[in-house]
Formats: sequence, structure tokens, C-alpha cells
Amino acid sequence: MTASKEKIQPFLAVLAHVLFVSMVGWAQPAIEREMLYDTSSFYYLDAGRYPQRDAALPIGVFDSGTGGLTVFNAIATFDEHHNRDGAAGADGLPDFATEDFIYLADQANMPYGHYSSVGKTEFLRELILKDAQFLLGRHYYGTEAQAATDKRQIKVLVIACNTATAYGKSDIEALLQKAHIDIPVVGVIDAGAEGALSLFGPSENGSIGVFATAGTVASGGYARAIERLKGAMGLKGDIAVFNQGGVGLAEAIDEDLSYIDTKATSVRDNYKGPNVSPQTSLAIDKTLLKIYNFDFSDYKMLCDAKKADDCGNLQINSAENYVRYHLVSMLEHMRQTPGAKPLKVLILGCTHYPYMTQVIEQVLIELRNYREGRKYRYRHLLMPKIALIDPSVNTARELYEHLVGRKLQNPSGSLTNNSEFYISVPNPTASGVGLEQDGARFTYAYKYGRNPNEHIEHVRVTPFTRRNVSDSVAERLRQQIPAVYALIQNFGRQNPKMRSVQVGEKI
Repeated sequence: MTASKEKIQPFLAVLAHVLFVSMVGWAQPAIEREMLYDTSSFYYLDAGRYPQRDAALPIGVFDSGTGGLTVFNAIATFDEHHNRDGAAGADGLPDFATEDFIYLADQANMPYGHYSSVGKTEFLRELILKDAQFLLGRHYYGTEAQAATDKRQIKVLVIACNTATAYGKSDIEALLQKAHIDIPVVGVIDAGAEGALSLFGPSENGSIGVFATAGTVASGGYARAIERLKGAMGLKGDIAVFNQGGVGLAEAIDEDLSYIDTKATSVRDNYKGPNVSPQTSLAIDKTLLKIYNFDFSDYKMLCDAKKADDCGNLQINSAENYVRYHLVSMLEHMRQTPGAKPLKVLILGCTHYPYMTQVIEQVLIELRNYREGRKYRYRHLLMPKIALIDPSVNTARELYEHLVGRKLQNPSGSLTNNSEFYISVPNPTASGVGLEQDGARFTYAYKYGRNPNEHIEHVRVTPFTRRNVSDSVAERLRQQIPAVYALIQNFGRQNPKMRSVQVGEKI
């Protein structure tokens, strides 16, 4: 009997191990299994050969679109140390001047903030892992149909997207741990929360507004970070958080046709933004039209009647008007909350929103001064000066600390000459792909009808060109983040990956 047990026990141990491995493998997302184990997959990471702790590697940055370039701009212009010896204080040179960067805009799949609203959170998590895989891997598409394999790998990964940080940072960290790839991951949410709380005194009361995508708001990421960091920072005051999901704003900034069409002159059937219709969950309250103060010029609002008051179908058709709608909506929510404390800080919890800083400041001043007779409607809810927090600077600071702490600073790279910029575009060869008439964008139904684990290469990642960045978007980058715009231009002029791109196609 003893001899039988001795024979059976090793067998049972092996069987238990096999079952455990099978269960773990089954629990893994399919895309993660492909990255780690499927050598035939486009997304396979040869983790065993990944270069570890190599200071000469670039820093990878990604976002769901061009919004993350505001984070990259903060990094590119960050100057809080002397480059020669690391001493505190600006020296007139960017702290990352000798670092190389790779930026990815997942433009084809943006906005990330909407996936959770349509029940596609798991698909969103897959997209985020694919973003990380691109930065970790070596593949991209140039002008040829065949993928190129000469992209460099990275030493640090920056998630320049609030929604991706909320839904995917832990997944990326888990993937790296399983792959035994030792690189830090920096997200923007803790940076934004810490920046907002730093403006409060030890016992000060007040409110923090979180103006973010619907997905970031739904994740509760900022609320949790604020509560956790409040205790860590020793703040004892009553600090409330008011969230506003800015549905349509990021989309309008990047000209998503489901939310804005600069060529439209009448109401549209495929519009997905706020409306006066009772069938929408995002209602424009016609009793608040004077307060919204929408700009109706040049078809920035689309109406099915001659007068705004008569509109049965009223559609927002400019980024500025989306700002107006959402800030009024947030203040109306505060108005209806008993004992709401005045708003002291507004976190711009989407990387696209800093492009609208001037408009946001202007609208907040208008709303603070809005009177009904002798009474101010919102003044008791707004401090005289609202601080707008762009998490980008705090993110740059955290990135710098990681490089110093891990001894990963590159002494011989070049932010100016070696930064690379990529963007995702729809893959026209994907099975059943649905494209808008311009062929450059997914249809709404296709974009949000997709599911995880379909093993479809929905997009191709290519270098930034005029073909995949509109003139108006390029002009916005040129005016508002000129440092990064210059880097993109240098990429077009100098990088060998752009040699086959015609001069007129370069930014």
C-alpha cells in the first residue's frame, strides 16, 4: 500500500500542476497569451530576448489619440533640474533633452472613454494591451503592406491617457511581470490627483471637479486616488469630488464624425452627442439655453428650426460648445447637491482637454458672473479663481524620478532628433471592416460592435503623416504645443522611416 502511494503521489502532483497551469492559462486574456506564448502571432513578444535596464532605449508614450501629445509636450519642455549634475532648479534646457521617445496615438480606436458606456470594457482592455505591445515590440507599418520590424523597444512606458490608466495600467503591469520585463509604468491619474490636492491647506474645505471622459468617470479612478492621497498627504478638510463625463469633447477635438462634422449645415442622422430629444441620455435642457450661451455661428450648432427655442433636434457641432454644455451640466449637479462646497480645482482628466484651457477658463468666468435678476446663479459654487490641473507636469516629474531612481538616464540620446511618432489607422484588409465614406475612420457601429479575442488586426500603426492627421488638427498642434509640433516635423525630415514618404505628406 505504501509503495502504491509513493507511485501515485508524484503523479497526482504533476496532474495538479497541469490543471493549475491550464486554469491560469484559461483565465488569461487571449491577447496576453498571444503576446507571451504564441510565436506565430503578430502580437508575440519575444520576452526572453527583451533588453533589460538599457538606458540607451527610448521612452514609450501612448494615448488614444493626439490628446496625449499634451502630456508629451509637458515632458518635452520639463525643466526642473540642472542637466549637468541633476541639481534642483531650471537651467534653460529640457530635463529630457538627451532622451529618445516613441509616441503612439491609437487614433483609429479613439475615444477610449466611450467603450465602457456601451459595455465594451473588456475590448478596451485588449486595446490598451495592444498599445503597450506596440511600444514593447518592433513592428509597425510603413508605406509597404508588409510590416516593418526595425522599431526600437523601450525602457519606460508612459500611459498618457486617463481612461487607459484607469482600465489598463494594472493589466500592463501584470503582463510585464509575467514576461519578466523590468520596466516602470507611469500613469496620469495619481499625478492629477496629487496636483489637485497640493492646492489645499491642511484643514481646508472645498470641492474638486473631475472633468474627464465618461469612461474615466465610470472607473472611479480619480475619486479613489484623491481619497487615498488625501490621507497620505495629511489633509483633514472636507474635500468633495464632483465628476463630469465630457461625452463628445475629446471626440470633437479629434473630429470624430459621430460627434462633430465641420462640413455639416443641417442636423445629422449619425450624431451621437447631447440633444434635446427625450430619446437621448444626454439631454440639452432648453430652459438653460441662455446659460449654455452656445455659439450658433458657422453651424457650430445644428438645429432643425430657424430659432433655437423651436429646435426639436439640436446638435452640438464645435468643441467650444461641448465645453459649455458640460460645465453647465456639472454646475447644475452641484446646485442640486445640498451643502456643496465651492469649486476650487478642476482636473482636466482627459489629455485632450488642455487644448481647450482658454475656453474652459472663459466659460467658468461667465458662469460665475451669470445673474438672474440680482442673484448670481453659481457664484456660491465657484471660487473667484478656479485652478485648472493638467496632470501632465506631475507625470513628467514622476517619469524623471523613475529614470534617476533606476539609473536609466541616457546621456547621449536626442529628444530633438530621435523622437518618433506613430498613429493607428483602420486596416482595410480586416475581416468585415466597416469604414466611413472617407475610408479613414471606422463606422460607429463597427468600432463599438467589436469584441475581444476576435484575433483580427483591426488597425495598422504607421508613422504620422498628413494623410492621417487633418489640417485642422495639425494646425491646433502647431499653435498650442509648438515644441512637440517641431519634433514631429523633425521626425518627418530626418528619420529614415520617413524616407519613402512624399514631402507633401509630411507634417
